[in-house]
Amino acid sequence: MYRIIKPIFFKFDPENVHHFVVKRLKWFHDYFPLGKTILRSSYDIHLKGLEREVFGVKFKNPVGLAAGFDKNGEYVEALSNLGFGFIEVGTVTPLPQPGNDKPRMFRLQDDNAIINRMGFNNKGVDVMAERLRLLKDKDPDIVVGGNIGKNKNTPNEDAVSDYIKCFDRLFDVVDYFVVNVSSPNTPGLRALQEKEPLKELLNTLQQRNLKNDISRPILLKIAPDLTNEQLDDIVEIVQETGIAGVIATNTTIDRNGLYTEEKVKSEMGGLSGKPLTQRSTEVIRYLSEKSNKSFPIIGVGGIHSPQDAKDKIEAGAVLVQLYTGFIYEGPGLVKRICKELIS
Repeated sequence: MYRIIKPIFFKFDPENVHHFVVKRLKWFHDYFPLGKTILRSSYDIHLKGLEREVFGVKFKNPVGLAAGFDKNGEYVEALSNLGFGFIEVGTVTPLPQPGNDKPRMFRLQDDNAIINRMGFNNKGVDVMAERLRLLKDKDPDIVVGGNIGKNKNTPNEDAVSDYIKCFDRLFDVVDYFVVNVSSPNTPGLRALQEKEPLKELLNTLQQRNLKNDISRPILLKIAPDLTNEQLDDIVEIVQETGIAGVIATNTTIDRNGLYTEEKVKSEMGGLSGKPLTQRSTEVIRYLSEKSNKSFPIIGVGGIHSPQDAKDKIEAGAVLVQLYTGFIYEGPGLVKRICKELIS
């Protein structure tokens, strides 16, 4: 079915198509007779061998949806019935912001890739928190990760306060947190990946986290463009601060080896999809070996097939996430990966 409709979708602006599809998915799930049942029977998979417990959280399967797909936590329940073991929402910021000017998302079909420069467009953490509160009251078993960032106009020296605001507001309605300092689409954000600013940010969040009777796992999402020396720093920082783990990786600013025409591939923004497959797996393997598997890694970047997912798990990932592969390959990819992992 998806092979038939995909060429139609790909004739239109990718951001507009995204909103069109997720809104109709939600309508079908919520209001169409037997909609939820149809989605579950078609895409969901429940096998005991797929269950995972990672950083104290139980996942029905190890295949999740990466942040960026549902920025405001509007479609979590519908998306969870497409077979995902967990949904990561965001990136969310303390205040609403429109993001960068449109167009800001571009398909590179010859490369099975996407360039985006969305710029953390979202409705703000208060809106997300209320949505997730209602969701958790309705279905507490859905595992939700909260990907948090800073507002564009917040200077880096004040960035910690933005992350604290998001952390405090979402604490009761998410199962884990992801600190996003690796998006290339917010000016200056990646500077927070440097050793000292990153240690300050993570230590502050951990201290706040451990003051609660119940703590939440905090993960760090890193860029694929880091050098081995910088990855060494990441290992050291994770171990020193005691955060739960790492998500590897975010989008890349590298454009080497692309087949798409120069006009499109030269667009500013982060590149995701198949060109990232090998590099993200290399980062996972490096972190896993360098740390002696001392912390969990969620693998994301260029997963377009069950083999791509297996490669990341064999490299050291304990969970994986989809985004661009989900768009190019369709919702059936989740089930195909799960079946391959259980075989």
